[in-house]
Amino acid sequence: MSNTSSTSNKVNVPEARAALEQFKYEVANEIGVPLKKGYNGDLTSAQNGYVGGYMVKKMIEAQEKMMAEKTNG
Repeated sequence: MSNTSSTSNKVNVPEARAALEQFKYEVANEIGVPLKKGYNGDLTSAQNGYVGGYMVKKMIEAQEKMMAEKTNG
């Protein structure tokens, strides 16, 4: 198995980087994780994982909604 960890967090559309950063802070605020710009070493891995997992959940929900509208519209 090859080591792909160096590219697994790569943003494929560089123009989306700022939007993803903003989305991350919005999600963290929504779920009560005190994420701040800069150093966040005081957060647990569970808190960080929850932010990432919730981001993915919300992105999947948005995509499903778009697909349903496309199919039904």
